[in-house]
Amino acid sequence: MRRIPQPPPEIRSGDSSDDYEDPDQVFPKPQAVNVAEDPDQVYSKLQAVNMADRDVFLPVPGWGKGRYNSLCSDDELLDDDNEPISSHRSSWQDYGLSTLQGSVYLPVRGRVLAPPPRDGPSPEPCPVLKIGWLDKNPTQGSLYYQRRWVKLDVDYLRYFDNDKEVYSKRIIPTAAITGVTNVGEQKFEVVTSNRTFLFKAESDSERNEWVAVLQSFTRGHQEGSREMTSFLTPGSPLTPEQQGYLELRGLRSKLYTVVSGDKVFLYKNMEDYRLGIGITSIDMNVGNVKDTDRRSFDLTTPYRIFSFLADSEQHKEQWVEAMRDAIGEALSNSEVANQIWAEPSNGCCADCGVAKPEWAAINLCVVVCKRCAGEHRGLGPSISKVRSLKMDRKVWTEELIQVFLLLGNERLNRFWAANIPPSEALSPTSCSKDRRRFISSKYRQGKYRKYHPLYGNQRELNNALCINVQCSDVLETLCLVFCGADVNCSTGQADCPSPLSLALTHNQKLQAEFLSHNLNTGTELPRSEVTGVMEPQHYSPQHPVTHNGFLFKTASMVRPITERKAREEFSRRWCMLNDGNFSYYESDKTSTPNGALKSTEIVCLSVNTPERHGYDHTFELYSDSERVYLFGTDDQDSHKEWVKSITKMFIPSNAEALLRLSFERIGRLKYKDGLNLQSPRVGWFALVGSSLHAYLEDSEEEEEIHLRKLQELSIQQENEVLVLVERGRTLYIEGDRKLDFQGWCVGIQKAAGSAGDSLSQQQLTETDIPVIVDRCIDYITQCGLTSEGIYRKSGVNSRVAALCEAFRRDARSVRLKEEEHQVDDVSNTLKRFFRESGEGLFTIQAASAWLSTPVVPEESKKISQYQLLLSRLPRVNKATLRALVNHLYCVQRFAELNQMNLHNLAIVFGPTLFQSDGKDYTAGRVVEELIEHYTDVFEVDEQQLKRQLDEITAIIKVREKLNLNSSVPASGSAGDFICTVYLEEKKETAEQHVKIPGSMTAAELTCEILDRRKIQVREKDYWSCWEVSQKEEIERPLHHLERVLPILHSLGTDSHLLVKKHLAMEAILVYLASKVDVSKHGMVKFREERSILGLGLNTGSFHDRYFILNTVSLRMYKEVRSNRPEREWQVKNLRVYLGIKKKLRPPTCWGLTVIYKSEKQEKPEKQQWYLCCDTQTEMREWFSTFLTIQYDGNVWPADAVQTRVTRALPVDTRHGNVALIPLRGSENEMRNSVAAFTADPLGLFRDV
Repeated sequence: MRRIPQPPPEIRSGDSSDDYEDPDQVFPKPQAVNVAEDPDQVYSKLQAVNMADRDVFLPVPGWGKGRYNSLCSDDELLDDDNEPISSHRSSWQDYGLSTLQGSVYLPVRGRVLAPPPRDGPSPEPCPVLKIGWLDKNPTQGSLYYQRRWVKLDVDYLRYFDNDKEVYSKRIIPTAAITGVTNVGEQKFEVVTSNRTFLFKAESDSERNEWVAVLQSFTRGHQEGSREMTSFLTPGSPLTPEQQGYLELRGLRSKLYTVVSGDKVFLYKNMEDYRLGIGITSIDMNVGNVKDTDRRSFDLTTPYRIFSFLADSEQHKEQWVEAMRDAIGEALSNSEVANQIWAEPSNGCCADCGVAKPEWAAINLCVVVCKRCAGEHRGLGPSISKVRSLKMDRKVWTEELIQVFLLLGNERLNRFWAANIPPSEALSPTSCSKDRRRFISSKYRQGKYRKYHPLYGNQRELNNALCINVQCSDVLETLCLVFCGADVNCSTGQADCPSPLSLALTHNQKLQAEFLSHNLNTGTELPRSEVTGVMEPQHYSPQHPVTHNGFLFKTASMVRPITERKAREEFSRRWCMLNDGNFSYYESDKTSTPNGALKSTEIVCLSVNTPERHGYDHTFELYSDSERVYLFGTDDQDSHKEWVKSITKMFIPSNAEALLRLSFERIGRLKYKDGLNLQSPRVGWFALVGSSLHAYLEDSEEEEEIHLRKLQELSIQQENEVLVLVERGRTLYIEGDRKLDFQGWCVGIQKAAGSAGDSLSQQQLTETDIPVIVDRCIDYITQCGLTSEGIYRKSGVNSRVAALCEAFRRDARSVRLKEEEHQVDDVSNTLKRFFRESGEGLFTIQAASAWLSTPVVPEESKKISQYQLLLSRLPRVNKATLRALVNHLYCVQRFAELNQMNLHNLAIVFGPTLFQSDGKDYTAGRVVEELIEHYTDVFEVDEQQLKRQLDEITAIIKVREKLNLNSSVPASGSAGDFICTVYLEEKKETAEQHVKIPGSMTAAELTCEILDRRKIQVREKDYWSCWEVSQKEEIERPLHHLERVLPILHSLGTDSHLLVKKHLAMEAILVYLASKVDVSKHGMVKFREERSILGLGLNTGSFHDRYFILNTVSLRMYKEVRSNRPEREWQVKNLRVYLGIKKKLRPPTCWGLTVIYKSEKQEKPEKQQWYLCCDTQTEMREWFSTFLTIQYDGNVWPADAVQTRVTRALPVDTRHGNVALIPLRGSENEMRNSVAAFTADPLGLFRDV
């Protein structure tokens, strides 16, 4: 069934059909209202809109003798005039409207005279298409037609009692008419979707004229005049300010009354309002509202007095206020409003977004709605000067209108509302309290504004204001004024003492208009006193840069450009830099740009690597409106010139030195440092290779931050802060705009990481030593100098590879810990790094010179040659070689403990550092001589070296004491722990006492237990180590890479480790192999251990909840249709066990126990809750999904046999093809071996 819209206000000249909305979008479907209902219930369904005070009264002349007349039709209760009327229905005559005593009437004492003419144009009446007398179909019980005066215009078909009446008895929207047909002699029917109206003309010819006009008009609707239909929807373009039931005195029922725009509409009931079939409409431009009693009031017009009775005194006040507002609307002039609304962004309130705002703060230059205007008034005229667009005609000069059109709410909100948290933003339905808080924060405190780069520097702000008022950039002037610039500051010029006089002198009328409204306004921004003559040359808002040419451009985006853009996605555009604007046109013949960016709107420029996109050379521009623009060209010189010109346009003069750099990214960012952590300041940054160059606010010189030398680099995602920690300072870079901040984070992190295999491309310490070298040397000095065979014994290959990869990924974040890393693994990591480094420690070019030095016969010349070669090494290589040789010198000084003397170290490190195959001992001779002559070659202070050796000796003694006092045997590794592990079940015969080192994994423990019991592992046997809690009646299989020692420390007295087969593992692997999406969702029964979740659940029972598990979090919803989760947990903080305590009485036996531990150090939190599934398969699927997410799909090792073998590999006593001197034996044997090697070094190779 087609819905019929209600009659809207008459369309004024200048209104556009595009402004009207769909009725279902303007109003939700109202509930049917029973006139017998309690008034409070009726008004609870029909919420009235609060209106601001407006006292508009019209004079009412003296009263004379009048006449009565009915307002309502006699057939009001008919749903369809062709249908018989039920016997239980009553007509309007039954309500006494035929006599009209005390209802809608002209007063007895005389007819109300028309008021005198008012200022301002009145609405143009709609043109009448057809007018004349017709007979209306008779009512129930009557045999006679009713004579009616009928008018047809483009909006309505109306009929009246006579041709003198102003207010109709019925209005039928023309949009609601679905058909017009002849039904016999002189008769025709007007058909709507739910009613039929029968009319009779005086002749067939007149009947035919009516039918022809109506048919042609309705046919126009049906043939596609959708625009006409759209603006006839209920309430469009004005939304109802007030609607509800009012009693007209004398009626026994209430009429549904709607105040909309400058009219009042009367309907029989709400259903008619929804259908658009009304009784009449009252133009409020000739109306006056008067209180008459506690609940009653009169709406007086020159033609009739409408006496209304409200349900309560409060409701009466609302109706009176709404009708007086409608009078004000009728008397207002829309010319200024229509001009201001011509800027699209001014069509919505700058604060809450309501459409068609009719008020403005003329000093803040924002257009706001009535409710927000009331809160603006509360700020006082020193903050916000509020004026009406429709009634305050005198204030709206042509210049002020042009200022509002130039700026617009959208551009202004980039300044006023640049940093609004979503939780604090207003909406059209926000209450007065929220509006007051928001508007005060926005305009009085400036909480959300975008700070000017000169913010906090009063002198420079005033300088900038004096310069900027001489050009046409009003928005920049506004930003300066509301960031603290003094509108009344001294310019230092006698003929133009103020910024206002400067603007007038330079014929900047819009600047002068804005300044004139802000001479006495201010915000709560502290201003420092400025004395002396100002120096305008300190600030230049835009550089006089001009450049033009063709570039290729893609569509702008609101997200980072990560994918490659093909040439087909670029469009050729003529681009121009001029007067601080970067504009792009369809062609060089076009005068209107497709788009433009002001210099103040560009926050960052990023230069892409060649051939990243379809065009060889591209760059990206980031705007403060969170958009990124991609431009490209194949001409390298043109690309460089564009980058240089654009950068020069938006970089301030005090940071122009950055333009000399070959930067990859340049722009402005907010920052905090150790001297000022209270409020962020603005700095200009350029990323060049692995360095970040910056011009900070208080610094007059360029600063360079070596990113690879940072002690720490981290991102606080919740605050969007990039933390750079260097020696003696911490710099916090804040993300003012998420889009370009994300690009800065990626670029800085990449620049701060390792960029290749050479030493200079590694992350470095303050002394230019690669972090991996420094960390490994420190660890071995602390924990491994007494380790027998250090650097000779091999570590576990998988762990060495993993450690190398961790250092390669981010060496700065790797922390070597004794309980987690083995000495041999670390030593082999260091050796592998040197062997795999790009050019080697001695460089490819100089390696031959180093290898030829050992043959120099004279020792003094040999040392001089080494010193010469050392001085020629690159800075990083020199520092690294010095640190390594120092370390090896210390190692061999403790050879009585570690058995690694000078010769053994030389044999190990010679081939490693020179990256040779070990067949020639020359490399070993070089290393040996560097260690032997360490103090001479590197010119070491012997006192400092002695202190270093003393410190190492003290460390060794402390460690020996700790080992003696420990319950663990001294020969064991530090951190080992002896525990009991059971095989298959907990009983004495199944006990195994195992020494658990800190690095032992669950897979290695399982293999050791199986080896002890000599159990043969078959192909489909999934043996694993389990953590079992008897008290909680739960268990979980440890992941094969999970370290056992931390688990042992966390076990309670009722828990133990058990090695047994994982019977469900094969089914889990099959399920995961067939699973396409890693996430899982479904209904699960849930119960919490304690009532800390705040969910209002009874802890004594399980409740159905809908869960969604993805790679990041586990979310719980009350039901499937819920939009917001009741709770969310990070998956990485969850530990999932199989089983549920029986005393909890779970509904099924297939359950999971989940323990959540937060990572917050200041307030750790532990929660325990339970999930109960309907089937074992469902439980297994949830558990499998948890496993694969927490361990990145590595649920079971690909080759479980290899894990058993790695711990039993024999130690190889050969390095390359060179045999090492034995570690054991008598003193004579050791001495003889060394002597033989010294006499004939190649003798060791003859037997190879």
